[in-house]
Amino acid sequence: MTNDPILQVLEACEQRRNARRDFIRYAGTAAVATAGASLLAACSDSGGGPINGATPTPTPTATAGVTDADVFNFALNLEYLEAQFYAFAANGSGLPNSSLTGTGTQGAVTGGRQVTFSDPLVARYAREIAADELAHVNFLRATLGSAAVAQPAIDIGVTATSAFSNAARAAGLIGTGAAFDVYANDENFLLGAYIFEDVGVTAYKGAVGFISNKTFLEAAAGIHAAEAYHAGLVRTVLYRKGVATPALLDAADAISNARDSLDGSTDLDQGIRATGSGSTLASNIVPTDNSGIAFSRTPGQVLNIVYLNRTAQTAGGFFPNGVNGTIRQSAASGT
Repeated sequence: MTNDPILQVLEACEQRRNARRDFIRYAGTAAVATAGASLLAACSDSGGGPINGATPTPTPTATAGVTDADVFNFALNLEYLEAQFYAFAANGSGLPNSSLTGTGTQGAVTGGRQVTFSDPLVARYAREIAADELAHVNFLRATLGSAAVAQPAIDIGVTATSAFSNAARAAGLIGTGAAFDVYANDENFLLGAYIFEDVGVTAYKGAVGFISNKTFLEAAAGIHAAEAYHAGLVRTVLYRKGVATPALLDAADAISNARDSLDGSTDLDQGIRATGSGSTLASNIVPTDNSGIAFSRTPGQVLNIVYLNRTAQTAGGFFPNGVNGTIRQSAASGT
């Protein structure tokens, strides 16, 4: 291999072109859900250090049919959803259009409005998370450059047929024909946030272990940590409020069970209800296994939840027309 840095870049580009010719698409097959590690496998970091003193944007190469860019674009779709929900809830308006453009079909946001918070601390939490989620969107877009996907159509409305209402109905929180308004009060907002945050943590947890580009890996791990802080905060506030209002604990556990019913037969999810009794009573803020490790979901399982469908689908729920990018099909029967 040549030592000339310019030729190194040209050779890397040729390798990427060859890899794209061999690209095997997983979308449209059950392999999206079952491939596991191979689905999230990412490229090796081809760059040694900066070229001529400049810090280059890491460029993914293809391995096992899916690139780091594919994984980051999958994450970007989820960040669009979270960022829009929090932006409306906290500030009363969505993301600027400059943060929404890209490849694929750009879609609009349905619904969304500002919450009239009664608890000033919950309002502050909402504004902090909204700022973080917007920063995640902008970071991923900047990292992906021209490869970034556009925001797909997103449903964060509160009609009787909206995604939030359908999710609440699946959890048994409302009946047929009823609507669940996540913007009506602090508690409903927290339950809406709870739907997303735990899913985001498990999505990033499932990805970080299989990204081999070290720069991409560090970034994904950093976003995963931020999402885990958010999820822990939401779970903590729900638990604290649930001590005085047990119906909140029931609602959170029902949402957890609904997520479990969508993402397969394995019992992955956990509610927030305390465990043990008497002197051994303990909260369940952090959902972990017996080793104290948070669990993971495959992209197919994540899409089962946000599409609100346990079968193989390419659209539905919070993404009426599906997500943009290569990874877009939910798992068959949530496997």
